[in-house]
Amino acid sequence: MALHFELVTPAKLVRSEDVHMVVVPGAEGEFGVLEGHAPFMSTIRDGALKVYRSESGAPEEIMIQGGFAEVGANGLTVLAEHVEG
Repeated sequence: MALHFELVTPAKLVRSEDVHMVVVPGAEGEFGVLEGHAPFMSTIRDGALKVYRSESGAPEEIMIQGGFAEVGANGLTVLAEHVEG
């Protein structure tokens, strides 16, 4: 099973893909999201979003600044104020 992950800024859709897991820099600490995670919303702090494409693979780090993360029936959506690169 795979987690559908979307990374969005006010300007554009940066990513839309199926991945194994994403670790989000939440305002109250990092949290990992896998397929089937309970629905919730969180504010995010500046930091590295870690995207794991496979269970045993190394994460890809994407630097983000501020925003919100929402986990729902469609997967994980990160609404970031700014994405580096």
